[in-house]
Formats: sequence, structure tokens, C-alpha cells
Amino acid sequence: MPNPVVRWQVVSSQPQAAAEFYKKLFGWSVGQDNAMGYREVETGAGRGIDGGIWPSPPGQNGFVQLFVEVPDIDACLADAAKLGAKVVVPKSVLPDGDAMAVLVDPTGLALGVCTLRDSR
Repeated sequence: MPNPVVRWQVVSSQPQAAAEFYKKLFGWSVGQDNAMGYREVETGAGRGIDGGIWPSPPGQNGFVQLFVEVPDIDACLADAAKLGAKVVVPKSVLPDGDAMAVLVDPTGLALGVCTLRDSR
């Protein structure tokens, strides 16, 4: 498996304001019709990847995060730890069946890894 980037998300202390900004600036559509109330962003471009907007933890700065699809999250997290990364959100299965985890690489950047219930 080639491990593609399959999603991105903006993590913001003001997720609704961020959603409104990107809707107005780029014409993206933002919906929350999902079990977690996650703001899903569709660019409508027909190429590239869509993403989402999520609230940041209280008192934390916002950031943009990539999600890389991997065949085995547990193996990826073990390999990442050997390379100096730290797991900050353990593997969890989302209501839609996707699974994800978040790690911080040795340089301090957050990165998500996921397995998708289907190939989108």
C-alpha cells in the first residue's frame, strides 16, 4: 500500500468562524450531517482531497493536519514510536467505521493516520 494523504483538517479554537471563512473565501461547502458533528468540507473541485474542521483543545493553538492512510494503524504507531514519535490520540474507531490515531513526529508536528472502511 502506498500510504496516500486521504484527508486534511483545520483544528481551530473557533471552528465555526473558520468554517465560515473558508466557505466565503473559496466557496467550499461545509456540513455537519454525521454522528460526531464534525464539520466536513467539500471543495467541489473534482480533484484533490476534501477535509474538515475540528475544535482545538482549550488553550491550544490551531493547526492544519494531514491524515495518511495506512494498512495497519497499530503497526504504524509502533514504527513511529521507534522513530521518536509520540502518540497523542490513541487508535479509535469512528462511528462511520473509519479508524484513526494522531501522533506527534520528532519535530513536533501532529500527523493523523487512518484506515478507511472503504476506499473513497
